[in-house]
Amino acid sequence: MEALWWIPLLALACALPLLVPRWRLRRALAQPLPPHALAVFEHNIAPYRRMDAATRLQLQQLVKHFLHTKKFVGCEGLEITDEMRYTIAGQASLLVLNRANKVYQALHTILVYPGAFLVPRREVGAGGVVTDTRQTLLGESWEDGRVVLSWEDVLQASRHWGESHHVVLHEFAHQLDSESGHTNGAPYLGSPDSYRSWASVLSRDFANLQHDAYYGRTDSVLDHYGATSPAEFFAVATETFFGKPWQMRERHPALYDELQKYYRVDPRDWSDAPPAWTPEVVLTAPPAAGRSFAIASW
Repeated sequence: MEALWWIPLLALACALPLLVPRWRLRRALAQPLPPHALAVFEHNIAPYRRMDAATRLQLQQLVKHFLHTKKFVGCEGLEITDEMRYTIAGQASLLVLNRANKVYQALHTILVYPGAFLVPRREVGAGGVVTDTRQTLLGESWEDGRVVLSWEDVLQASRHWGESHHVVLHEFAHQLDSESGHTNGAPYLGSPDSYRSWASVLSRDFANLQHDAYYGRTDSVLDHYGATSPAEFFAVATETFFGKPWQMRERHPALYDELQKYYRVDPRDWSDAPPAWTPEVVLTAPPAAGRSFAIASW
């Protein structure tokens, strides 16, 4: 029996790789955020200004968790500042409120460019001809645990909430989408009934947006970029849900309800209702003959 004294030590050695990270996370969560972090939230995250005390505290905890587990990398000589870290982490954390501290578990790195960036693309044309091109992007979400952002556009959305493209909300919606195993516009919902309701509502509104985009309708509250695929529709709808909640609830009530069930918040609580909306429809010429859109694949 005396020869077995080493068993508890072996068990402790095996447990340490699990226990130490948890201890470090608990210690990080116990530390208060500095005053300048809260000032960034007030200035760059419009919903934060109207949150109740409990929701503010939850967002702060999510940000601390996010910053403890994710790495920020500046690109093209950009130096990462506290404002960048707190702004991006704070906006991304809006999407995971009320989720038991599940903060993008597969994500590990956020790459930040000073502005829009170029990425290589390979396009296959008619007859299998391959063309190497470069595309300008404001953000990108990768399934290998990385998100790429343009700081200029992050800041633009921060200063003009609801009036600009929300690149953080868009790309982190893609991260949530990919948690189901595929980035296809159907994030993990938890039950077959939830998927049936989600598919019914989002397929219909996606098809309607495709129609609006095809005929150039300019009165849509949803950006036409969402018509390119179910995944982009979900990301664009997420931007609208948090950026223009009143308008979305008025014009897409079923879609708003589905997103409210998924995100477990009602962003209307964080903003005043806008003036009564009056539709103004302007139609432009439809695209060239032969262009078509695929049916949603939910």
